[in-house]
Amino acid sequence: YCVLFCCLFFFCCFVFFVFFFNDTATTEIYTLSYTTLFRSQHLEAHPNKEKLIEIVLDLGRRPEARFTTGPEYLSQKIISWQDIDYLIKRISKFSEENRAGIERTLHRISCIRNRQFLINGLTCRVGRAIFGTISIIRDLLESQKSILILGKPGVGKTTIIREIARVFSDEMGKRVIIIDTANEIAGDSDIPHSGIGRARRMQVPNTDRQHKIMLEAIENHMPQVIVIDEIGTELEALAARTIGEKGVQLVGTTHGNCLENLIKNPSLSDLIGGIQYVTISDE
Repeated sequence: YCVLFCCLFFFCCFVFFVFFFNDTATTEIYTLSYTTLFRSQHLEAHPNKEKLIEIVLDLGRRPEARFTTGPEYLSQKIISWQDIDYLIKRISKFSEENRAGIERTLHRISCIRNRQFLINGLTCRVGRAIFGTISIIRDLLESQKSILILGKPGVGKTTIIREIARVFSDEMGKRVIIIDTANEIAGDSDIPHSGIGRARRMQVPNTDRQHKIMLEAIENHMPQVIVIDEIGTELEALAARTIGEKGVQLVGTTHGNCLENLIKNPSLSDLIGGIQYVTISDE
């Protein structure tokens, strides 16, 4: 009886731990889908669950999951105001950029508002820390030169620089500071996600201050590497250039399909050294 009692005790402890302290990415996103009153089992048993990109919840429409293979409805139920309100109360507060997150995860939840600023749509994007994705560019990291990653939204730029920050800090032993404006790199929590390794993270209150935080990191924390996601303004490009001139290795991302997009963008041309127009004549 004593052995049976001990077995039951440890089993109950195990069940309690699983249901209350399990914080894996897949569990959180399934819980997220369940709060909208459609069955999370549909996602758990889905053959392409590892290819899930995001869940879209719009007022008056059916919940939709978007995979790399294409979209798919999750339920016949129509999303109501109550469903959206139920979910909003269980996530962090939305920022000025209309983004929120789930504590200790990499998921991002963005909202759509109507003319009265009421939330009538949600995009629940799945965030994953994928290890080993940058082995092909390991030599670039060791070159101590700054790196700019260019690509359109959704191709995995943030995933790559998250892994770069981990490799720099854990495997190469460098002092790394992450400028995390939207909390996409290290998650929406005061405690950074383990996916960034030993790298430190500086949060940015709003996007208007991002360039100032970039320079503050240099002045106050003596990093060897600075990682920043989505450089998008002239001031941020100028700050990035200043960081490079101070001898700090910079790893950043920006939107675009090719270098021609940067050359034609006067706000971001400083990221590739800047351009100067000249007139050539045969006289």
